[in-house]
Amino acid sequence: MADKEKRRSAALPSGMSSGKVVKSDSEREFLEQAGVGDLLRGAILKMVEARSDDPIGFLADHFCNLASVTDSGTAGCGDEDQQQQQSTGLAGAGAHEQQRLNRALWHLRLAHHSQRCGSAFSNNVRVAYDLLNLNGCLRQGSGGVKGGLYTQTLECLCSEGGVPASTSAPLLRRLCCQDHEAVPYDVFRHGVLTCAVFSDYIRQAQRLYAEVCCPDEGPASRALCSAVLGSLKEALETSQDCDAIRYLEASAKISPHKLAQAMAGAQTRGPGGNMDAKEFENAAADLFIARVKVVS
Repeated sequence: MADKEKRRSAALPSGMSSGKVVKSDSEREFLEQAGVGDLLRGAILKMVEARSDDPIGFLADHFCNLASVTDSGTAGCGDEDQQQQQSTGLAGAGAHEQQRLNRALWHLRLAHHSQRCGSAFSNNVRVAYDLLNLNGCLRQGSGGVKGGLYTQTLECLCSEGGVPASTSAPLLRRLCCQDHEAVPYDVFRHGVLTCAVFSDYIRQAQRLYAEVCCPDEGPASRALCSAVLGSLKEALETSQDCDAIRYLEASAKISPHKLAQAMAGAQTRGPGGNMDAKEFENAAADLFIARVKVVS
């Protein structure tokens, strides 16, 4: 035993006592037992997937989200959960559902839909779906996210994407499900992706209106707006794919030359009067929504 201690002391760096080594080992064991390494590794991987411009803010949100999961629990189907729901009533159940919705939306914000070819966007959609699908275990024989919760998720995505409620309402009518319906993953993903793309499309339409509008002169000419909308419609019609993101890609490929040609032609012909930004936005939205399949 004395020889073993002697060999260990001989292996220590100069100036370091055996007490410090024991303390270091104890700290390492604590970190391993607490799973700190896995927590940090998971947070960093999420941040890399999201390509966040604000790493500190992202990590703060990430750990706040994990804390809320820990506080609320994730079992959802145990006897204690059922007893608690009965005691707290509908108000408590509604708060629990809202908490899950907030966590699902947080995951959906992590990666832009343009990353769908990789794993980031698809993984986050799956995580969000599984979080919301916890409601299904409280209803015997049902599988999928509740239709009302699915529709609420889409409403939040459009709102957070800067799309006015009046603009997104026609789209949501095509995508929404009844509250009693159980929404499968494929339908959920289609709705989430469509709303994410639609938000980008509306911002793109707003930039197009800015190209033909002179703020100092008031609303843009109706003839110019009609010409731009015509070019936008042609671009959308060139996309034979029913995937919503193809419409965004097609509309983004309107060449400045083609747009200038349409605007030049509109100077000599076309309807008179003006078109404000809201009317233009709604008209552009209609072109997109008409190509979105109705969820049945």
